Amino acid sequence: MVYLTRQEHFNAAHKLFNPKWSKEQNEAVFGVCANENWHGHNYDLFVTIKGEPNPDTGFLFDVKKLSILVKQYVIDKLDHKNLNMDVDFMKDKMCSTENLAIAIWQQLAPHLPGDVKLHCIKLYETARIYVEYFGD
Repeated sequence: MVYLTRQEHFNAAHKLFNPKWSKEQNEAVFGVCANENWHGHNYDLFVTIKGEPNPDTGFLFDVKKLSILVKQYVIDKLDHKNLNMDVDFMKDKMCSTENLAIAIWQQLAPHLPGDVKLHCIKLYETARIYVEYFGD
């Protein structure tokens, strides 16, 4: 089994706010991340796929094609967007990094060929905070 990782980058704004809670409770739980005027992050995304190399090419999957898929189904939809308002696959979800990593997985997995599997989505919100998601 071979693992191949592609790194991408995007910028996006969001706020953490549970509409079922009062403003005070949101601020108590989410702190400055509940800011009514939003806040942003410079996200680093690592997409890891797994499988066996093709005997004719030696590739697990063409990295140019992987880059195109990640850009088409993820980066183009997230970059310089408001996650709470502009991103269809985040609609009605808490825009935490955890939920975003799961949503990115759901966006990419159906578009990989059958012999290649998504192994991990690693999403850095900051240099010191990241989430890893390995599927259901």
